[in-house]
Amino acid sequence: MKRTLLYGLLAASLSLGLLMQPVQAASASGRLVPVQVDGTVLGTVNHLKDGVTYVPLRNLLDAFGGWSIYWDSQQQAAVATAKGYRLTADPDTDTVTVNGRTYPGTVFVERGRTYVPLRLVATACGGAVEWDPYLGGAAVTSANAEHDAVDLYWLSRIISAESQGEEMEGQIAVGNVVLNRVASEEFPGTIPAVIFDRKHDIQFTPVSNGTIYLPPASKSVEAAKRVLDGEETVGAALYFYAPALSQGTWINANRTYYTTIGCHRFYL
Repeated sequence: MKRTLLYGLLAASLSLGLLMQPVQAASASGRLVPVQVDGTVLGTVNHLKDGVTYVPLRNLLDAFGGWSIYWDSQQQAAVATAKGYRLTADPDTDTVTVNGRTYPGTVFVERGRTYVPLRLVATACGGAVEWDPYLGGAAVTSANAEHDAVDLYWLSRIISAESQGEEMEGQIAVGNVVLNRVASEEFPGTIPAVIFDRKHDIQFTPVSNGTIYLPPASKSVEAAKRVLDGEETVGAALYFYAPALSQGTWINANRTYYTTIGCHRFYL
């Protein structure tokens, strides 16, 4: 039934010069959600329906890097190739085939884009997918990524929001504080949970003013990667504040001063 509809739509499009474009076969509807790959948000419309996130195949694989993607007009399917991989997404049979192994999963074409189930394709290509409740969407770590996508996404943003005007040493120091808290029993055990911790009120000003959600500066992304790779500049510091913006009354009264880097004072 779906193939008949596809062929009919293709025939009708001949007079419009659309032969080389795939046609709309279905729609996911559901609700729209963000998707980020290796810390960078896809600039696409992504659908969440019945617990499955659907993304445009081309944009996902472009984010992975190294893929060639095209529409096979004879197969009426999207085909993608990369070193060691061949993938076919068929909207007629609702299947995704990777290196000869076929997986069932809804595939549809919407506004010229072939949509595929995110987790199915990402994991079949060696990546990992998790739902990030703080993002309200899916986070994908590609097969060759050096860092977890969720960790890089939020660490780069808190560093940028707190210290993007600082030298690299100061930006790394802010990232160190976050990771030190993750390692401490006093705080939650993940990077986003530390950043959004509200046990004793909001811990970081960018969470309250919303700047945590802004795209990070490129230098801050580099700082986050260096922190995740183990670089540190403030030892075991767990707290910091900027005297120009805050009196730091509680920190000064209850924590031990460690050092000052740029505009921030750091405490154990």
